[in-house]
This record gives sequence, structure tokens and C-alpha cells, in this order.
Amino acid sequence: MADKWTGGHSSSILCLNANTEGLVASGAERGELTLWDGGGAPAGQLQLPKADDVTSVVFSARRPTRLYTSHGETISLLDVRSLKEPLERFHVNEEEINCLSVNETESFLAAADDSGAIKIMDLENKKVSRSLRHSNICSSVVFRPQRPQSLVSCGLDMQVMLWNLQKARPLWTTNLQECDTEEDSPQSAGQFFNPPLAHSLSVASCGNIFGCGAQDGKVRIFRVTGVKFERELEFQGHSLGVSQVLFMPEAYWLLTGGNDGKVLLWDVSSEVGKQQKSPAKSLQRRKAQAPASTKKDGKLNKVASNEHARVLPKLTIEHGEKVNWISCTEIKGSKRVLVADQSSSVSLYPLPEP
Repeated sequence: MADKWTGGHSSSILCLNANTEGLVASGAERGELTLWDGGGAPAGQLQLPKADDVTSVVFSARRPTRLYTSHGETISLLDVRSLKEPLERFHVNEEEINCLSVNETESFLAAADDSGAIKIMDLENKKVSRSLRHSNICSSVVFRPQRPQSLVSCGLDMQVMLWNLQKARPLWTTNLQECDTEEDSPQSAGQFFNPPLAHSLSVASCGNIFGCGAQDGKVRIFRVTGVKFERELEFQGHSLGVSQVLFMPEAYWLLTGGNDGKVLLWDVSSEVGKQQKSPAKSLQRRKAQAPASTKKDGKLNKVASNEHARVLPKLTIEHGEKVNWISCTEIKGSKRVLVADQSSSVSLYPLPEP
């Protein structure tokens, strides 16, 4: 059974994030923002102006009292110790923002929106330093850990892109539809009815491995090597679209949430860890590994995608409602997955230890 946090919202919760001190933020429809303490009691509430849906909440990694939130086309920076007027407000996107990401040094913020634009804010100079673009709605953007100038993005154009802030064009792009039709997979025919629109991205703590969840129910794992990335693994994760993917820290454990009402935990360490045993040590080994993983013969990809029959979830949570967002935090010494859905409450489930 799930624990439930209630009393913080009156409408559907759209996004969640937890800081390093155990504080959880949730954003909901109609401009509702709530902070929760580790015990599940609302610790602060704010009604954002114009009652625009709160679509993304992100704590600063460097300063855990700072919370970035998107509502409509606006980004507000809040101090969680005094949840009143925003410290700053940025209006740089022209359409509704879907996702925010702040790099580890809190020098840049990325805001992805419905027009396909990703606006990069220089947080020191408080101005837009780059404008990157997808050809359709950009659903997710994430800065890579340990690499503050590098980020990945995905969108409803079925593109996954790797960017460096020095360049306005992507370093590498993969079209998920082409990715699949390269193999004569039985899914290919069904792609016209269920195309792999990309909904969510998460980067493992090593910064080189990232996962992507798509509308076709598949989870794809990629490895970045230098200025490109290659697909490492692919498996059928959910019977409907994958709305959320989230790598847990310190392990190659991936949480996924779907429109089928399930939350699943996957251990992909045996697949991605053949070259790097732990996320923390991979940075030192990266240079030594690069030649081994840049094979372009396609055999690696074929093997990986056929492995999806063998990749089984480590944990299956029958949540029962379409998943809007998932987050992970530690409460009283044990890890929990937090789930937001169409309701006004946050559900919590215990997770096993890595």
C-alpha cells in the first residue's frame, strides 16, 4: 500500500522534486506550489500568478534552499525558507514550459517549451545565452552530471539530442523512429499507430549513461562517448507510453512511470556496467573506454535491443493511475519513490536498497 501525502493541493499534481535536505516540492494545475517536510506535512504553500499550471520544479544542487519553478511561460526563483514573492522572475520562453534543468554549478538553467525551443539562461548575467531547438514540442531537457556545459534533450519530434553550450547546433542527434526501423523488429509496423514520441530523460550520476522513455512503451538506454551517443539497450517497459524515467543516484537503477498506471524499478547495471562497474568511478575510466565503445558495426545495437526479453523489472508497483511525475528521496533512512498522478495527493512507495 502507498503512503499518501494529502492537504497540499486541490488539483492534479504535475511535477515533483526533492532537495538534499529531505524537503519535497510539488507543482500542480492552476498555479499551486507546495513544500512538504519529510513527514508528509505541508511546510509551505504559494499560489503563483495568473494560475498557470506549475509544470516543473527543480532545486539547486549547490544551494538547496533555492527552488526554480516554471508556470506558463514564466520561470520563478523562490527561497524555500520564505515562500513569498519570487527572488527573481524570468520570462524568456514564448510558449508553455514543460521542463527545467539547472546544472550542478548553478551557472546555467535550461527551459524546454511547447514550441520546441530550449532557452539557456546564464544565471550569473541573468540573460539568455543560447536558444536551442527541436522541430516539435520539447518534452524534456537535462544537464549531465559532472559536465556543466553539456545537456541532453528529447521531444515529440522523436529526436534525442546531445548539446554543448559552446555550440548552437546539436553535437549528435538520434531519431527514435529510424533507430527502430534499422532492425526488422516486429514493432516497426506498429510505429505508425504508436510512434516513439519521446517524453522523458534522465542521466545517471556518471554523466555518460542516460535513459529515455517514449510513447511506444519502450525504454532506451544510451551511452555518451565524446561528442556522440549510441544506444546501449532497449526494452519494452510499459504497455502504454512511458511518461517518466529517473535514474537513482549511486547505482544504475532506473525508475519508470507509465500511462498504464505502473511504476517499475529496473537494474540495468549488468547491461551498462560491463565497461564501468560503478557510476562514480566511470569518470576516471572514460578515456580508456572510449575506443571500445565507438564501434559502428551495429552489432552492439542489435544485441542490445534483442535483450529486451531478458530485462525484467526488479520491482513492480501497481499504482493504478496514469503517472505524471516520479521523484526519489530518503525518509527516515530508507529510500522512497514519490509519485504524482491525476489526483491532488502524492503517493509514496518503499524502495529496496541497492
